[in-house]
Amino acid sequence: MIQNILSIVVALGVLITFHEFGHFFVARRCGVKVLRFSVGFGKPIYRYVGKTGTEYTLAMIPLGGYVRMLDEREGDVPPELMSQTFNVKSVWQRIAIVAAGPIANFILAVVIYAGVALLGIQTMAPKVGDIVENSPVSQTQMRSGDEVVAVNGEAVSSWDDVNLVLADLIGKTGTIIVRYQLAESDSLQEDTVALNRWLVGEEPSNLIRAFGFSPWQPEVVPTIAQVVEGGAAASAGFMAGDTILAIDDQPVSRWRQVVELVQANPSQSLLVEVDREGRTLELLLLPNSTEQNGRLIGYAGVAVVPPQWDESLIRERHYGPIESLTYGVAQMSKMVSLTVSSIGKMLQGLISVDNLSGPITIAKVASASAESGLQSFLKFMAYLSVSLGVLNLLPIPMLDGGHLLFFGIEAARRKPVSERIQGFAYRVGASLLFALMAIAIFNDIARL
Repeated sequence: MIQNILSIVVALGVLITFHEFGHFFVARRCGVKVLRFSVGFGKPIYRYVGKTGTEYTLAMIPLGGYVRMLDEREGDVPPELMSQTFNVKSVWQRIAIVAAGPIANFILAVVIYAGVALLGIQTMAPKVGDIVENSPVSQTQMRSGDEVVAVNGEAVSSWDDVNLVLADLIGKTGTIIVRYQLAESDSLQEDTVALNRWLVGEEPSNLIRAFGFSPWQPEVVPTIAQVVEGGAAASAGFMAGDTILAIDDQPVSRWRQVVELVQANPSQSLLVEVDREGRTLELLLLPNSTEQNGRLIGYAGVAVVPPQWDESLIRERHYGPIESLTYGVAQMSKMVSLTVSSIGKMLQGLISVDNLSGPITIAKVASASAESGLQSFLKFMAYLSVSLGVLNLLPIPMLDGGHLLFFGIEAARRKPVSERIQGFAYRVGASLLFALMAIAIFNDIARL
């Protein structure tokens, strides 16, 4: 829980600060007096007043922030400060100030992606493991060991690339082409896959698996690396270094077989044949039991020796300063396109609202990405920054996009939208945002 909280606080803290700094920076350049720059909502836990009179605060609830500017609509303004109010600035200056927040998020995403590229990007080649029956991929001649090269015309060099392309295919009806390199060969093959409203209304937890394949993994030999003290395996006499040969006279050669047999026999004796330093021994294992997804499963209390990965599947690329910046812009643009496309599909009903996520899911993803390493956490922050920028540009009153909509109408009409219409629109926008937040939080709790 502590890691979840720290991960999301760091991620959101950085993204919100950059977003609000965008508003702050452009407002100051346009001659607007900034009264308060706040990161977070609620009671301030830190407060500092700068030389220009701006109050900088850090508040208790790190789920947003705001920049409060001098504005006649929010109170009386002394005559000598009238020229520094937000509302007297030209419509184009106000548009620039409001748009600066989302733009700052896009710039931050470019910088983060460029930083990741400078550090060096290490990925796993998209070599196929299992093929799922009755799936889109099962329509092809692809087999375990083949390597995916392109999906729907998009070149892919890692499973991350494959995942992004598949995310863009949700809701698609029609045919696509999957290109792959045959195992143990340089030959390329193309097959056609037919999709019909793919994953419409569903909430897939794994797009790659839903499409029909899984990443290749080396076979895990059932050699024990560690025995949990006091567990079922320890009581049966298992030792680190033992290699399991058979269970109840059924030969096993892969760790997955061991797991399946043990889980299927909770609290039931199993005769296990092991190889210990060249000697064959028989041990009687009585698996402990635990409840998982409404059923009892067995567990033994052992860890397996991790397998050795084929180093040829690990792809690493380093970028120079210019290349990394180009990569950052390309990745940011790709994520903006994917986010906008996903929102559009949700409005069309092609993507279920069950996919909406709130702060709990974001915190869990932030924690998981932090556990995976610096590169993974930085990529998560970059994508979250893009999402924050895109969502704020939606033409919903209460968001930056809503303000931009009104300012755009004002620029076209040469006359501001009436206060009455704006007030009504803000109430509708607030209701919509609260409803979306309620759905997202409900989905978070349901996933728990």
